[in-house]
Amino acid sequence: MIGRTYTLLIALAALSCTAAFAHQSTAATAATKDAESTATPKRLPFEPDEQLTYEGEFSKLLLRGINIAEFKFTVERAQTPANPERATGAAALPPNLIFKGDVVARGWFRKLFGIDFRYNTESVVEPTSFLILSNSTRDEQGKRLRTSEAVFDRTHNTLTWTLRNPNDPQSQPRVVTAPLQNAAHDLISAIYFLRTQPLEPGRKLELIISDSGAVYRIPVKVGARKRMKTVVGRVQTVRVDIEIFGAERLVDRKGEMTLWITDDSRRLPVRARVNTDIGTLDINLKKVSGGNALAARR
Repeated sequence: MIGRTYTLLIALAALSCTAAFAHQSTAATAATKDAESTATPKRLPFEPDEQLTYEGEFSKLLLRGINIAEFKFTVERAQTPANPERATGAAALPPNLIFKGDVVARGWFRKLFGIDFRYNTESVVEPTSFLILSNSTRDEQGKRLRTSEAVFDRTHNTLTWTLRNPNDPQSQPRVVTAPLQNAAHDLISAIYFLRTQPLEPGRKLELIISDSGAVYRIPVKVGARKRMKTVVGRVQTVRVDIEIFGAERLVDRKGEMTLWITDDSRRLPVRARVNTDIGTLDINLKKVSGGNALAARR
């Protein structure tokens, strides 16, 4: 049976493939102010209906580049305005953003572990502040199934996370209610938020991310530019290091997570790498469709 940490690593890498903190009821932090200072572009790099497909390869010792998973990420707009009570007025907000992710076991992983896994996530984000409103997940590992839902109540400054076992309807759900603590993102919306930001080498910022009812402060550092061969051609990219590993971080162990995002108007995450003692997981973009993804490069 695949361990929880390994599942998390796969999900994290997939979300490369993962804030403007206005309207919060509590005092903004320095990181929040930094994010607010950069307005979300009117033309987002990833709408409408962008779909990104990635392939995950695992390496350790003699195992090199073994295909283990496929990742698909889609951007949608909700069917109704974000503020329906003002839908007929001139100041009506656009519909909420919906980010969907789907991770599926492939090839070698199935053979080695004798198990399929599938991880689905859906995040609803307010369209102007980019604040997370809700998240739902479905995590299947063989016969094991877990579903969860997170609701971010900014009026009462609370976060409620509920975990259920659909295979045992009689079991009580696990419910965690906690202070919001300025939580602005979940894993997937954080990566999409980064795509809206100016990623100049040397810039540092902090993401406030919620996962499983807890809130984490995640430092992010923008590194050097690098020209890379990708499925969209040979493009200039910028390296982004996301410090999810370590004490009081999202993953309490040693490791590194790095994204490479195109240094153009599309801000495509074309590659991710997660290094741990378990091994190395490389995520490479294999297919792009919809949205602005195929627009002319800057």
